[in-house]
Amino acid sequence: MVEMTIDSVRIGLMNRQMEYQYVVLLKEKSAERFLPIFIGPAEAKAILIKLKGESVPRPLTHDLLQTVMVTLGASVDSIIINDLKSDIFYAKIILNIDGRQEEIDSRPSDALALAIRMETPIFADESVLEKAGIPLDQDKETGEPILQKEEYDDIESKGGKVSEDEMKRLSAFREFIDNLDMDDFGKHKS
Repeated sequence: MVEMTIDSVRIGLMNRQMEYQYVVLLKEKSAERFLPIFIGPAEAKAILIKLKGESVPRPLTHDLLQTVMVTLGASVDSIIINDLKSDIFYAKIILNIDGRQEEIDSRPSDALALAIRMETPIFADESVLEKAGIPLDQDKETGEPILQKEEYDDIESKGGKVSEDEMKRLSAFREFIDNLDMDDFGKHKS
């Protein structure tokens, strides 16, 4: 497991119909690797409110869930982004209830909105990072993102080509990355 932090929530243009998609960017705590996860607008708002330290007059769904858990004596040990299948991320909320641990299946967006409220550690399985992680080392002269050496080696070992299945699997991520404004990486923006 790799510990992650919520870096930011972004909006990216996803298709020719000018539809926007919200993305939460998780950043590896000990490296410059990011994990983009597409989320809905309600979950984006729930995460952004806490990232910005704002308050709301009435509890949002994730605030209510936090209150119910605390009232019933449960605590969240951690959340884990544990799988990626057909461009869909999966997560688990690890709860402590009366001295025992329970794993609850969750959408990553809901788990992240809860984690930020309960100040809970966030982890990603290494296999998920291998599939969808984006290393963002920067060239010291240009400041532009560059691929890690291992990625060059991997591309070269395949004769410089990526299989059609791999391209289909990663197409949503590639579209998002192609539309990112790299000038504002590392800044907390909505």
